[in-house]
Amino acid sequence: MDLEISPSLTIPAAELSWRFSRSSGPGGQHVNTTDSRAELMWSVAGSASLTDEQRQLLLTRLGRRLVAGVITVTASEERSQLRNRDIAVAKLAELIRAGLVPETVRRASKPTRGSARRHRAAKELRSATKQQRRRPAAE
Repeated sequence: MDLEISPSLTIPAAELSWRFSRSSGPGGQHVNTTDSRAELMWSVAGSASLTDEQRQLLLTRLGRRLVAGVITVTASEERSQLRNRDIAVAKLAELIRAGLVPETVRRASKPTRGSARRHRAAKELRSATKQQRRRPAAE
């Protein structure tokens, strides 16, 4: 089951590794016998499906989540291992999509004449209020 992130990026199933363990939460005695918690691991640093630019972008943006270049996603919301696997895949895909979104460049803008006028009027009003609070000068 390959993981399709975008039309141009698909991660082969061979690059994904799974680990299952017992999950906490609801389920009664069933929870003590099944490994329903799913952990999905993918090596960003060692992936052959990424370009160098994509790899560098993910390594910098997901740096806090990476351990030795590997990103780990955990899902234990459901009682079923199959549903937790689907959730983990969706979480990983969303993380990668968010990490690869191009950064928008902010263009500097100038305040409008009206907003500058209102800003100045507010400052003058505040100044007048503070001047009225002063103790009168002793002459």
